[in-house]
Amino acid sequence: MNKWFLINGAAVGVLVWALLTANSYGWHTLFGGLGALLIFYNWTRHAVFTTIRESPSRQQKIRFANLSKKVIPYHRWTGTTAVIIVLFHGWLVIERYGFYWQYPKFTIGLIAGLTIIAVATFGWLRLYWPSRKKRMFHLYLAMALFFLVVLHLVL
Repeated sequence: MNKWFLINGAAVGVLVWALLTANSYGWHTLFGGLGALLIFYNWTRHAVFTTIRESPSRQQKIRFANLSKKVIPYHRWTGTTAVIIVLFHGWLVIERYGFYWQYPKFTIGLIAGLTIIAVATFGWLRLYWPSRKKRMFHLYLAMALFFLVVLHLVL
């Protein structure tokens, strides 16, 4: 098992903790939790590919590669759905609390929202014009997004 599976599991634990200890339960909380869950689900592909690269067992590599082939058609659509849900979450938060820059959770959420738009954009661009630069930029943005979402949940 790869360290990223454990990190993803911890992130889902932080998500559950954040949802259970939320100050107010509303649609914004529901959409935020669902968006974070979709982001974590898509980030699990990184854990799968890291396991494929680092595993000494050929059988495990084959098993994870076959699993990854089944999931890849849904990866882009899961990411696009996450973008829509996160944007809706942001709209609901602004409707409820207003546009308040000084609140760190709001600022981190805004940065994460812009980052997920960039991640999805570069993901779709890779489909039509693949290049190593786009692939690496997509990966690094997704990694930044993962940690921004966890930070947003902790705040």
